[in-house]
Amino acid sequence: MLRNQIRFAAPLAAAAVLISACGLKRHKYDNPITKDTQQPDKVLFDKAINDIEHSRFEIARLLLQNLINTYDTSEYLAKAKLAIADAWFREGGAHGLANAEAEYKDFILFYPAMEEAAEAQEKVCDIHYKQMDKADRDPKHALMAEAECKQLIVQFPNSKFAPEAQQKLRNIQEVLADGEFRVGMLYQKKGSVLAAANRFSGLTNQYPLYSKADEGLWQLAEAYHKAGDKFEEQQVQAYQRIVKDYPLSIHAEDAKAQLMVMKRPVPEADPVALARMKFEIENRTKQGMMSKVLGPFKGSPDMTQAAKSGTSPMDGFRPTIPASVPAQPVASNLSNDVTISAPGTDNIKNVEDNTKDVRPNGGAGTAPGTPAGATTPADTTTAASKAADPNQVVQQATMTPAQQKKAFAAAVKQQQEAARKASAERKKREAQQAQLVKEQKKKSRQEQLDQQKSDQKQDKPQNPPPTTTTGQGGAAPTNK
Repeated sequence: MLRNQIRFAAPLAAAAVLISACGLKRHKYDNPITKDTQQPDKVLFDKAINDIEHSRFEIARLLLQNLINTYDTSEYLAKAKLAIADAWFREGGAHGLANAEAEYKDFILFYPAMEEAAEAQEKVCDIHYKQMDKADRDPKHALMAEAECKQLIVQFPNSKFAPEAQQKLRNIQEVLADGEFRVGMLYQKKGSVLAAANRFSGLTNQYPLYSKADEGLWQLAEAYHKAGDKFEEQQVQAYQRIVKDYPLSIHAEDAKAQLMVMKRPVPEADPVALARMKFEIENRTKQGMMSKVLGPFKGSPDMTQAAKSGTSPMDGFRPTIPASVPAQPVASNLSNDVTISAPGTDNIKNVEDNTKDVRPNGGAGTAPGTPAGATTPADTTTAASKAADPNQVVQQATMTPAQQKKAFAAAVKQQQEAARKASAERKKREAQQAQLVKEQKKKSRQEQLDQQKSDQKQDKPQNPPPTTTTGQGGAAPTNK
């Protein structure tokens, strides 16, 4: 008897599956129009909704597009545009969800004040939320889901979808934080303690609601401990945060003991953090047996440990600067003010006044041997710039290309002539200086010769000493 019942039930079950697959099963539409009327646009809309409910999405979209193109003043235009997006969303798949997102965003753009705009934004968030991968895989959809949920909370804070978006945001950030935690643990095992500390620091600062945030702080303290005494202060701060912000953590007592050993103050537990941790422990979802067994084979992440309370941070994740990087000095005299003025005679005169030679006597006599009143290369350049027309910059804006080319050639020729004059003057000054040096040497040599002659005259005696002659009768002095 039982065998016969099974024999008859099997074909019925197979038929039910085929019927549902063929689109004969009805899935009720969420936003129907209950107005009872026989207007052509309403008839088209009702038929399209019936096709959506029976999974005939292509036919439904054709009918809705026909309604929009034919009855451009219909009161059902907004509903028809939303229904097109819903048809793509129900069809699913990468292609269908991408088109659904585009249609929903168009609906929000054209009808932001309608109640259905919040629902459309919630569907956009769901599109990426349902495509999220595990924490150790590509976070593309998780990041996009986070951005869309934040947009819903900011743009439609009073909608009925805002609380659900808050919880989805906590779940999404649980997955993103878990990915950062895994990377930090990988660095920790490899011995790259400063890289691990940087990961754990960013994780604990930007995802405080993460279920393993206390473990991240403990690993952060361990990384700084391995890095040396230079990072003792950062290690102490990590221990203090565990004691204050995560008082029910399994590392709370160990953190207190470490602070006592290091003779550092032990903070009191934050009562708000204590109440939040109690609530999380009491309301945390437990993973079922089948989920544990099938978890490694599933592509979606496990979000049962995500927080159920607290305000999620609205700023995106931004990598922090490692503690090993020294702080850069900030210049106090820098300014971001930018002033713009039209070129003119006054501006050029101001520039010329500010660029005057500030050397004594206008730079005269700065070079050794330079005669008074002689011009220097700087004076020549200044004179050449002053000789130019101050309105040249303004005039160039109204010149034709031929005139600009001619003016450019004249300017080049003028610069070459000025350079030639400056070179001639420089050679003349060098010749004068060489002549002065030559005359100075000749004068010095003549003075030396005169001095030597004078010294010789002073050293010559006036009266020579007397000489003596010896004879037979004796010696007698004689003068020659």
